[in-house]
Amino acid sequence: MIADAALHAVRRSAELTALAERPAVDVVVIGGGITGAGIALDAASRGLRVVLAEKHDLAFGTSRWSSKLVHGGLRYLATGNVGIARRSAVERGILMTRNAPHLVRAMPQLVPLLGSMRRRDRALVRAGFLAGDALRRLAGTPATVLPRSQRISREQVIDLAPTVRHDGLDGGLLAYDGQLIDDARLVTAVARTAAQHGATILTYTAASNATGESVRLTDQRSGESLDVTARAVINATGVWAADIDPALRLRPSRGTHLVFDAAAFGNPTAALTVPIPGELNRFVFAMPEQLGRVYLGLTDEEAPGPIPDVPQPTSGEVSFLLDTVNTALGTTLGGGDVIGSYAGLRPLIDTGQGRTADVSRNHAVVESASGVLSVIGGKLTEYRHMAEDVLDRAVRSRALRATPCRTRDLPLVGAPANPGVVPSAAPAPRALPESLVARYGAEAANVLASATCRRPEDRVADGIDVIRAEFEYAVSHEGALTVEDIVDRRTRIGLVAADRERVLGVAQEFVAATD
Repeated sequence: MIADAALHAVRRSAELTALAERPAVDVVVIGGGITGAGIALDAASRGLRVVLAEKHDLAFGTSRWSSKLVHGGLRYLATGNVGIARRSAVERGILMTRNAPHLVRAMPQLVPLLGSMRRRDRALVRAGFLAGDALRRLAGTPATVLPRSQRISREQVIDLAPTVRHDGLDGGLLAYDGQLIDDARLVTAVARTAAQHGATILTYTAASNATGESVRLTDQRSGESLDVTARAVINATGVWAADIDPALRLRPSRGTHLVFDAAAFGNPTAALTVPIPGELNRFVFAMPEQLGRVYLGLTDEEAPGPIPDVPQPTSGEVSFLLDTVNTALGTTLGGGDVIGSYAGLRPLIDTGQGRTADVSRNHAVVESASGVLSVIGGKLTEYRHMAEDVLDRAVRSRALRATPCRTRDLPLVGAPANPGVVPSAAPAPRALPESLVARYGAEAANVLASATCRRPEDRVADGIDVIRAEFEYAVSHEGALTVEDIVDRRTRIGLVAADRERVLGVAQEFVAATD
């Protein structure tokens, strides 16, 4: 059954009421990040009655703090982990060709061949890129979607990354990987597609007293609680998984990114990829992003202790990223060029050995003494595979009556093949802003068509290519309930504090309209 994909306050209230009246379901999923949303979609599309409960907002945690990359697994191939490398390449291909071609596009990944780069290191990078080409072919992803790697000239390097160091530049190596327009938008699209297939998506709903057969849900907005029974309860809370099952042992690592105005890098059109000195297979990336920004990342630092809601970069990580990227630049970037930053915690499985950078990104499905199924570890690229794995386990162990997994070929909301898209026989819409299409895909026309606000096509602030209709759509279709939901997750304006301040009043206008 295909239902309305719109998430909003009225639907949330109605579904809480319906759940109170009929509090028995097949599956409860705890956690509204990419893994939890993926599980909800998998379960709903198999015909199961599923409830997703998220204490905060969709993509509140780690799922909004990634590099916005859908990795093909090349790094894992280099460390001999062929299984995860192949799976990553397969899942990347599924996202780019079937699930979310509107949200994931080929990103040029440029390694400049500078005089400081040894011949051996050049050969290793080239061999790695060729191995990446082989992975792409093995995964069945066509070169029209993800082009082959190649050696390019000095002039081409400068054209793609204008601020690269010119002295000793001997061309470059160019490969391609998958890039998300935004990770939080992917989570929202998956959750809305789950709702389209009948899932109940409850944000600002905390889960407690979880067992394999029941869970207490508390509406964070009203304070009211209800007890729900389920055939399976699945913990997909990432780095907070031990809050649900204290027996779990995770080893979080912090990944930090810095945010720049794209002009600081000469408005690049490729991700400048800089080898980390002394490391065989780790790089720092300066990636062109939406809203005229460049994100520079990524660190991999041990993060022991209590898990914060919003992790913070350290001064050492900021210095490390700047020092590393400056080795490849003709101009020196400093702290004054940084206009924002963010950090996320990877939910790695604690093996008790080695650096976090070397800990496996494999996932595991673990059953607690009370019967809760937890999915831990893993990476964003493999969210669909992780969801399939834990749902298969739940179907077998709980004897759930469900169809086989369908998500390999299931287009998300916004993909051209999604059933919610207006048929192609309809009149062609007028030209739409490129930024709108990049964020909403085939739904872009509906963002404007459904707008009821004043001046829907006006920008929310000068110099920010987000229009007022997008703020309204966040509330009317994408489940945003607060100003922070709009500014920090449905759009990523909030990554730059100065921009955030300029749009808070506009966001409040749309939140107030629903109160």
